[in-house]
Amino acid sequence: MPRDALDRWIDAITTHNRIVIVVLLLMTAGMVMGIGNLDTSNQASSGDVGETTPAQKAEYIADNYDDLGDESNVSASPVYLRHEGGNALSKDALIESLEYQRTVLDNESVSASLADDEGVTGVANVVGARAARDANATLDEQIAALESTDDDEYEALLEATLTEESGALSLLPASYEPGSTTAESHRMVFRFETDGTDDSAGVPSDAQRALYDAAAEHDEPNYFTFGDHAVADLNQQMVSNTTTLILPIALALILGILAFTYRDFVDVVVGMIGVVVSILWMFGILGWLGVPAGMTMIIGPVMIAGLSIDFGFHVFMRYREQRGNDEGIRPPMTRSLRSVAVAVALVTATTAIGFLSNVVNPVTSIRDMAIGITLGVLSALVIFVTLVPALKIGIDGLLERVGFDRRKRPLGYGSYLGRILGGSVTLARRAAPVVIVIALVAGTAGAVAWPALEQESFQQRTESVADWKTELPGPMAWEESEFVENRLYVAEQYQSSDDGAGRSEILIEGDVTADGSLEQLDRGAETARETGVAFDQQGVESVVSPLSVMATAAEDNESFAATLESADTDDDGVPDRDLESVYDHLFEVAPAEAGQVIERTEEGEYRSLRMLVTVDRGDTYDERADGMQEAAAAIEDGDADLTATAAGPAAVTQAELGEVTEGILYVLLLALGVIAVALIGIYRLSEGSATLGAVTVVPIALVAGLVIGSMYLLDVPLTLLTALLMSLVIGLGIDYNIHLSDRFAQELGRHGGVYEALEAAVVGTGGALLGSTLTSSAAFLALLLHPHPQFQSLGLLVVLALVTSFLVSVFVLPSMLALWARYADVTRVAEGAEPTVASTGDD
Repeated sequence: MPRDALDRWIDAITTHNRIVIVVLLLMTAGMVMGIGNLDTSNQASSGDVGETTPAQKAEYIADNYDDLGDESNVSASPVYLRHEGGNALSKDALIESLEYQRTVLDNESVSASLADDEGVTGVANVVGARAARDANATLDEQIAALESTDDDEYEALLEATLTEESGALSLLPASYEPGSTTAESHRMVFRFETDGTDDSAGVPSDAQRALYDAAAEHDEPNYFTFGDHAVADLNQQMVSNTTTLILPIALALILGILAFTYRDFVDVVVGMIGVVVSILWMFGILGWLGVPAGMTMIIGPVMIAGLSIDFGFHVFMRYREQRGNDEGIRPPMTRSLRSVAVAVALVTATTAIGFLSNVVNPVTSIRDMAIGITLGVLSALVIFVTLVPALKIGIDGLLERVGFDRRKRPLGYGSYLGRILGGSVTLARRAAPVVIVIALVAGTAGAVAWPALEQESFQQRTESVADWKTELPGPMAWEESEFVENRLYVAEQYQSSDDGAGRSEILIEGDVTADGSLEQLDRGAETARETGVAFDQQGVESVVSPLSVMATAAEDNESFAATLESADTDDDGVPDRDLESVYDHLFEVAPAEAGQVIERTEEGEYRSLRMLVTVDRGDTYDERADGMQEAAAAIEDGDADLTATAAGPAAVTQAELGEVTEGILYVLLLALGVIAVALIGIYRLSEGSATLGAVTVVPIALVAGLVIGSMYLLDVPLTLLTALLMSLVIGLGIDYNIHLSDRFAQELGRHGGVYEALEAAVVGTGGALLGSTLTSSAAFLALLLHPHPQFQSLGLLVVLALVTSFLVSVFVLPSMLALWARYADVTRVAEGAEPTVASTGDD
């Protein structure tokens, strides 16, 4: 009954193709209107993972601790001056930097938001103030004082100012030798008051713009910043580079392979129309449903394009097989749709299951992406069984009426490719058990490599673009952004390569009043300094904890100093007994400061402590997270029963990666299980054999294992993005297997013999699978030209999944099917199979 309904539906599509085209185009117009409602925001943030311990502790800190004082409302924005081949410490260079400051301070947005104390700090300010003999000298006075010095006086001034003890050394590059009068660069730091609601570390946007615009007016020496406006220019340049290099190459590869495989311009155009419409439907439905696009904007189009191209290959190649020499267009198209509809529907259902398994992922943006791509998969199914066949019928009919012969040979029936594809059937006939054992061993060995994969929160670019990419002819040449070059330079030469320091924190829970608790806390602070995660920045304390607050309070209050001294039995400056009394007294003399680092309930109970560490935003997330984890471990190492949890942004992100990584294994197993149950049930109903569905699932597990092993061998790290894509391997791998096993079941009805059916299935469907693999892989291979390692890993991983899926389906699955046929009742499977007419035309 379902088969009869499907046949009637297909008959209606091929008979009334013009009506189908009109209806589908009207629906597409509605989808395009929905794109206008599309929410392109990306919700991928550390806050997405609310179940991780660091995220929970960060939320606990926010709920139970007071905010820091004025210091937390001051954000730094550095401006760098670099004079390649020159001297950034020359008198002219320092005077010019002071004039730069004067220019930007004339901007109301800068002067109004600048912090009152030490609003601007730079080498020129330190040297200029010394020349003026007034620490509070104005910019005009500093400029005048520097201008009045002669060369000898100026050199002596630099040597006396920039000594090893000078705090100004943090404003100079690592290559600078203290006391030297030359340097390639230096920086000045602007400190702004902020309410914490602005972007880019809290620096007001208008002030950022003023710093950026003023810097852009200088050519030599070069002035640059790393604010939002610089990032916006970087993104614009990235889009431009991608458009002129990556996209043309990807399109050229796709169209070239499509032209080679289809060998027909019209089929290429019709197939690409289907691809574009499928993607439009995906985004249109997302817009109408109000589902945020986020990551779907990046991954969705390439995934749906690959799947759509695959659908197109099977529809077109099966049509070419079905059409006889003296036959019209509609009957063979009807038969081709009937023969591929079930397989395409199965592919859609199982691929959707693979993607939807990510709805259990803890990251909101990944769940949204799973929904978005699933909608895209469903859209591709509708388009390629309705609009694309209808267009094909209409265009081929028109062309044949004007004298063009539209009969084409399907890919795979050529003499060379046919022998290669047929070789897998020979293997299945002669050594099926050996092929299966080798595949299982290789897949298992690959899966075992999962724990050994290198894990990174994010891949970061650390090298400049290869020279050959920048030397390509015309607009294809990759134009390296100054932002990237400057970032790499600053990361190498300065302790902080970003906009100054950030804050990370550790929550200490347990018996925080037990003797020795603060000594363990002190060891944690010392560890943070020793590992380098604690960043020393002028005017900012590297570690804020109950101990630092107590030390400050003791300087201002003699009574508390006495309490502190009495609690310190070993005279090391750290109280080690009667801590509850120390906390009580601290809340009496400095309640606001104490509330920032000690949690006290309304009943007076002390539940936890907080340690804040100033970190360098120039360090990677993993470097910061690892350093904070070491400090937390040092706090837990002692007699006091304490639990210390790093709860800063980097630790939360690292925990997110860990949870996603663990979740991926769960998602893979869940998807495999659900797909297995679905295919077993569907094949039992449609083909009369539940075991055929089980055999179809096994290669997917092999693909997953082989991809993992390939990642290990090729040093592809497990990041948030690649971990996500691992779950999509299920969606990619199931496609090829279903097409082949479904075709095998059909060919059993025509040929009767198992190996004859296998050869017809592998040669017929294998050609379409090869074309799909080559086309989709070409698009992702183009990403290997991108200089950013994250894009390279994305492209490489998807290509590995596509190629591995093809090889397993064409060279391993036939052996499994042959072995299955020895023990299964193949006569039941052969019942009701559609007849197949192979093309006999020339290549």
